[in-house]
Amino acid sequence: MAKKDKNEPPLPKLSRESLREALAIFKFIGPYRWVLALGFVLLFVSSAVFMVFPYLSGQLVDTAQGKGEWDLTLSQLGIVLGVIIVIQSIVSYARVLIFAYASEKGIAAVRKAVYEKLVSLPITFFEENRSGEIVSRLTSDVGKLYSAFSITLAEFMRQIFILIVGIGFLIFRAADLSLVMLSTFPVIMVGAIFFGRYIRQLSKKRQEELAESNNAISEAVQSIQVVKAFTNELFESIRYGKTIDRVVKISLKFAHARAIFSMLIITLLFGSLFFIIWRGAMMVEAGTMTAGNLIEFVVYTGFIGGSIAGIGNFYTEILGALGATERIREILAEPSEVEVNGDIEPVHIEGNIAFEAVHFNYPTRKDVDVLKGISFEVEAGEKVALVGTSGAGKSTIVQLLLKFYDIDSGAIRVDGRDIRDYNSTALRQNIAIVPQEVILLGGTIRENILYGKPEATEAEIIAAAKKANAWEFIEAFPEGLDTVVGERGVKLSGGQRQRVAIARAILKDPVILLLDEATSSLDAESEKAVQDALNVLMEGRTSIIIAHRLATIRDVDCIYVLENGRIIEEGTHEELSLLDDGAYNSLAKLQFEVA
Repeated sequence: MAKKDKNEPPLPKLSRESLREALAIFKFIGPYRWVLALGFVLLFVSSAVFMVFPYLSGQLVDTAQGKGEWDLTLSQLGIVLGVIIVIQSIVSYARVLIFAYASEKGIAAVRKAVYEKLVSLPITFFEENRSGEIVSRLTSDVGKLYSAFSITLAEFMRQIFILIVGIGFLIFRAADLSLVMLSTFPVIMVGAIFFGRYIRQLSKKRQEELAESNNAISEAVQSIQVVKAFTNELFESIRYGKTIDRVVKISLKFAHARAIFSMLIITLLFGSLFFIIWRGAMMVEAGTMTAGNLIEFVVYTGFIGGSIAGIGNFYTEILGALGATERIREILAEPSEVEVNGDIEPVHIEGNIAFEAVHFNYPTRKDVDVLKGISFEVEAGEKVALVGTSGAGKSTIVQLLLKFYDIDSGAIRVDGRDIRDYNSTALRQNIAIVPQEVILLGGTIRENILYGKPEATEAEIIAAAKKANAWEFIEAFPEGLDTVVGERGVKLSGGQRQRVAIARAILKDPVILLLDEATSSLDAESEKAVQDALNVLMEGRTSIIIAHRLATIRDVDCIYVLENGRIIEEGTHEELSLLDDGAYNSLAKLQFEVA
């Protein structure tokens, strides 16, 4: 889904195979197929009634001249016409409602399926695809499908029906004039095929550029504090403007192609229409055709011309929708990491952890060795700390334990069992993480704490908040637990966000606790409150702490010092402090002397 480059293969052409694959998206309409079938029945009834109007118009004129085919007066014909109009209106109303119902339900199913697939995909997918492009799949592309389901497909079928019935009626009523009109078809069809392919390519490029512009918005909004701090409002405006300019450029090409196609059709249709009128007028003058027949023929020809133009437009829209299904199907075809709606059998673990000669490279950076034979063990209930410079591999160890990535070699075991043998969801249900940069949901404090255990009671929420040293500031808010935290928790301070995250972890009651530099960005007062809450949280749990401030890990059972993806020292704070030339001792002296 990333932006296309020159080396990518060309867009697939419309073929039986590609069409069959695209039609697989209709499985989401499956539960409403009988409703949709009724809609198509009403569509054909409505179209059939609609095709009676030109004939009745001709009969009105012939009846007025005393040459009518029916033994009816003008008044009686008017009543018949009025009844048909009422029937047409009622059927059309029912048809629109039925198609709207089926399409709304079907597209809702598509949106749910795509979102469910997205949240089930591994971390690597989100690293390889930008957020704006992903959001575009749920908005622009699904929107195209909605248009196809609710309007385009029905109208396309309607125009085909009008075209077939209209041509058949004209051949039956005036074969000579029909040949003139039909002679324009080959040119129109060739034009439709040629421009259709070109328009489909432009439509797909336009969607990609729209996704790029959505990504620019998403990045700017998510990083608005950085934008403001560096006074880069103008830079972001220009960056977004460039993406929109590219959208406009491609859109104008798209419009230009459609305009040429429309011009071709209009020229041929109107040219043939006026020629037909001229020929028909001569036949009326010669007495071989009545005026009513001529009116019938002209109106039917207009209907047929409109249907041909409509088929051309709807054909390109359907091609655009097929292009959208390609990108949606790309997501749906991605292998899921977890089963969102699957029955997960819970697993109970003690919390013993072992890394055995683990080697790892990030999938997006295969040329960089991140972990180079890491080995260590943590007994159930122990607290260990990982220290080292940035990029040493500390956070990677935590991510691997959560099964965010597959290791290249070695093994990671929990309770003696390789974590690859665990269901990812079942394993993660036993683990909680408190990260350095806490990202809260945009709802209330209550909703964010409940994220750790959605079925928790009010008493459990309050108890968790108290253990996390968060209840005091929560209670001080006028709305209490119902205080809205804002997007990503921006309405709370850093210390408050951390304590809400700790309350969330306490409520989850994990066996294994992962702390990723949870106090490194806090002031002294907030750090003490958070550290006290963390001490409560770590009681009786297997804890792995990524530490920046060494003062917070003096009492852990073992400290592992990492450097360039390897463990170079291990021991308690006292043991490592005795190593005069040790990396930990040097770092401790530096921090404690500065402090």
